[in-house]
Amino acid sequence: MKDSGTNKKNTSVKIPFTIQDKEYESQYLTITNKRHVNPIQKDLVRIKKEKSEMVAAFKNWKAEPEDVTDFTLPAPGRFSSPFGLRRFFNNEPRNPHSGLDIAAPEGTPALSPAQGTVVATGNYFFNGNTVLLDHGQGLITMYCHLSEIHVKKGQSLKAGDTLGLVGKTGRATGPHLHWSVSLNNTRVDPMLFLKEEISQLEETD
Repeated sequence: MKDSGTNKKNTSVKIPFTIQDKEYESQYLTITNKRHVNPIQKDLVRIKKEKSEMVAAFKNWKAEPEDVTDFTLPAPGRFSSPFGLRRFFNNEPRNPHSGLDIAAPEGTPALSPAQGTVVATGNYFFNGNTVLLDHGQGLITMYCHLSEIHVKKGQSLKAGDTLGLVGKTGRATGPHLHWSVSLNNTRVDPMLFLKEEISQLEETD
């Protein structure tokens, strides 16, 4: 008698977890380019188009034989702005900080923290020169404010390959690398994916 499939075991696993409140600190930044705080109409048209491009990249999903969960830091430097900060630009509230900022001199190489494929590059209004990498299973990373981009869409990278150079393009108060990690189009703390735990984050002045 053929197996109808009704006797197959259920391989799904339920993992309970508890969600707790977390209070993030506030950060106040002074932006000299007023359009980076209150964009004009033509800026809004550009921002909408660029957002669609980035969201499409964040929603990208491809199967990989192995999960990529261990990252190395994409640039050396102090952590100037941690994930989740409540941000105020020129005293006006804006969205919480969706990544980790690494302060480094302009021209410092920005490196791929793990193997991945370039799914998008561009010069965006807020993010400046930007690269997005697909690591598989809905895990996407983004690198912003680069002075130069050294990769192309569709290019496969290994851990340690150069993405570009640290800069201060877009909405930035100084040279640094903004590093975002997205899982199924939800931004999560990059610190969760570092191989070695780093306990102290320094705030900008």
